[in-house]
Amino acid sequence: MRSSELPFTGPATFLKAPYRPLLEPWTADVGFLGIPYDFAVGYRPGARFAPNALREASGRYAPGPEGFFDLETETYRLRGLSLVDAGDVDPVQLEYAESFRRVTEAARELRKRVRLPVFVGGDHSVTYPILRAYDDLDELYVIQLDAHLDFSDSRNGTRYSNSSPFRRAVEELPGLKQITVIGLRGLRTNLEAYRAAKARGHTLITASKARENLAWALDQLPQGKKVYISFDADVLDPSILPGTSSPEVEGLTYSEALQVVRRTLAQNELVGFDLVELAPNLDSSGLSTLVGARLLAEVLAVWGPEVAL
Repeated sequence: MRSSELPFTGPATFLKAPYRPLLEPWTADVGFLGIPYDFAVGYRPGARFAPNALREASGRYAPGPEGFFDLETETYRLRGLSLVDAGDVDPVQLEYAESFRRVTEAARELRKRVRLPVFVGGDHSVTYPILRAYDDLDELYVIQLDAHLDFSDSRNGTRYSNSSPFRRAVEELPGLKQITVIGLRGLRTNLEAYRAAKARGHTLITASKARENLAWALDQLPQGKKVYISFDADVLDPSILPGTSSPEVEGLTYSEALQVVRRTLAQNELVGFDLVELAPNLDSSGLSTLVGARLLAEVLAVWGPEVAL
């Protein structure tokens, strides 16, 4: 690790982890894979720039040799864990099928190398080809932090947009047993998608219900399962993270979202995590990218071992 460097000293990698492409043989505890693909957005593009922007911003949160010191618990987090930046999937621009094939292939390979694969998009359509790489699991549960359902059968005649990744995933993966969505809100909910998700038994929790009774919302999370977390940047209120394609007011706070992550990890086995829909070009202040980088670091700190002083 290069934690002794200044945050802006390059070359930029996630949390200043060593760069090891998937073409080389290596193993690690955590592997990051960038997916710079946003050709499936229906509104404002820019998420293709997120992987490299987050690499630069995450230099601020590079863990030291002892990991992260948690002042609340007076313990170290991430001590002894190995992190690797596996580079990016190279998309084929408008050829979505080939781009998705490459994402699935890279995700499968990353899963073989690490205990926790972390995928950094990109728009939310990429979660579908990522989840295809988990087709070996008999049981998989998804926690989706999102302002939108992303369960439409199609949008404007397109079946593989960022409005449909979970619809395509449940069609293809018999092992995907349950999706819990937290943070839903807005005036543009697709009624067909809502009915389809309810009919399949998904747990749908609005942002307002989570704010009113977060303890209740946390009690709706699965227990004792293999869980994949998909974190859409627009689940957060745009006052916290404005740099996203389709922001919705009255979102979750960072603390509320992190509590969902903490509870999920406390009572389940995390098998994968993605951060999607961050568009750094839509926030000239850089705040959105810093929040995204902090989130990546904090998820690892929660997931990693806790070592006393």
